[in-house]
Amino acid sequence: MEQIKEQIWTINYEEGVKRSLQYPEVNVFHLLERTVRRYPRRVATYFGGSTMSYSELYAHVNKFAAALAGLGVKKGDRVGVFLPNSPQAVISYYALMRLGVIAVMINPVNVERELRFLIRDAGIKDLIVLDTLYRRVMNIRDKVELENLIVTDNHDYLSFPHNILYLIKQYSKGRAPDIPKRKGIYSFTKLIRNAPDKPPEVEVDPREDVAILQYTGGVTGTPKGAMLTHYNLVANTMQFREWFSAFKEGEERFMAALPLATTYGMTCVLNCGVYIGATLVLVPRFYIDSILKLIVKTRPTFFPGVPTMYVAFNNYPDIKKYDLSSVAYWNSGGAPLPLDVLERFEHLTGKRLVEGYGLAETSPVTHSNTVRGRRKVGSIGLPVSDTRAKIVDMEDGQRELGAHEVGELVISGPQIMKGYWNKPDETQYILKDGWLYTGDIAEMDEDGFFYIINRKKDMIISGGYNIYPREVEAVLHRHPKIKEAIIVGVPDDYYGEIVKAYIFCKGDKLMFEDEIIDFCLNKLASYKIPKIFEIRKLPRHDLRGAELRRYLIKESKGNR
Repeated sequence: MEQIKEQIWTINYEEGVKRSLQYPEVNVFHLLERTVRRYPRRVATYFGGSTMSYSELYAHVNKFAAALAGLGVKKGDRVGVFLPNSPQAVISYYALMRLGVIAVMINPVNVERELRFLIRDAGIKDLIVLDTLYRRVMNIRDKVELENLIVTDNHDYLSFPHNILYLIKQYSKGRAPDIPKRKGIYSFTKLIRNAPDKPPEVEVDPREDVAILQYTGGVTGTPKGAMLTHYNLVANTMQFREWFSAFKEGEERFMAALPLATTYGMTCVLNCGVYIGATLVLVPRFYIDSILKLIVKTRPTFFPGVPTMYVAFNNYPDIKKYDLSSVAYWNSGGAPLPLDVLERFEHLTGKRLVEGYGLAETSPVTHSNTVRGRRKVGSIGLPVSDTRAKIVDMEDGQRELGAHEVGELVISGPQIMKGYWNKPDETQYILKDGWLYTGDIAEMDEDGFFYIINRKKDMIISGGYNIYPREVEAVLHRHPKIKEAIIVGVPDDYYGEIVKAYIFCKGDKLMFEDEIIDFCLNKLASYKIPKIFEIRKLPRHDLRGAELRRYLIKESKGNR
């Protein structure tokens, strides 16, 4: 039955896309090494007006890897990368791959509580950090066991006069941090300057050795590190590149506005871009005004984004003044793409917006609509090369369902993670007989197109970020005035969903929204802080926990 279904969806692949690929068993670093041999002079990164060729990038990666080895960093260690999109993030990532070190890519929006958890859980001893994030690290340093901090500044890889202008801007804001000179704190650029040209050779087993720990809530909502091997990441890079088979090697320009700290940004921008010798236009943070100017200036050919970004394009009042014609391929992932957003954007640009689907546990891409072939709007598309998918009964998780029957989506393929870091029980729960149970409720039609109906897991997707209600509730429950807090997602035209908090106070205590928001600051990343509050009395004394959640979710849906 699986073979029949597989033929159904592969029949709908667009011309030129292979059903199956050969995946080399290599270190992720090989992606960079391969391109350096082919396109050494090609511009690898564009950042704030400054560029770096692939040969220059390769040299910096090797020297930084040598510097890390000199600090005692070795294969299997976990090293945190707490940086926005920048040349330093690219250098750090491939240097860690070069050494067989496990990279923990940390989103710069993470606050101290989240950072402390990641460092402890992953056992991070060395952290690469941007200077403006340095204080956040120092505030928790006595609660974690960090040995080395490697500090960099955005201006480190800016050329004249951009570096001087940046420094003037930073000093005018009073944001220039004072980094002390003491043991265990190192300058990123000085380490590279003083390092040997080549690091020690390290043997990596691509199928067994973990390349990155990607932290996610998974199905259960508790944060855990998905162990993605070198083989997983290389395979998914090749799968994604095959899907966009019209990409021209050594000619594309990728707009890197997605955080490289996410698997979407890591695979579809960083690894795929490097694999085909593309120029990465690195954007530390998405602001629609800056992005539009940058598109006109740098003429990117590929723009991968999340639905919130496309809402920003659609709603920008002077959008017609900007020439977006250079972008041949627009891609959307990270969250469901509303039909009206897709239709408005395609009408605006005259280009197809390709929606895909994936998970941190799958490196991440598993499904996508075709780039130029047959598609079905509202669908997440077809399983990509060498990926099997099926819908199973939600009760037993075993019985495979037929076309248009609703059940849980399960996936198998070379991009599926090894498991969760130090969590064998949760690994066993989600991985069974080579199949990953996604927790998403879906259906497949007679042509092999898949549709997400709902989420089995209790998760809110806001602006492409996953938010787990229990994490937000755990923070709110620490407030002395709060007896019960229930978090739900409510629809929003811009973010897709936003966080709503139902707050139930202790006794006759009074609370105000500002008081709750202030309490959440530095305890939750900004995108996790509730945007809507409803402070009320409990509906019934016997209604608590999961029952109260179901009651309020039902009520909130009834009011839409």
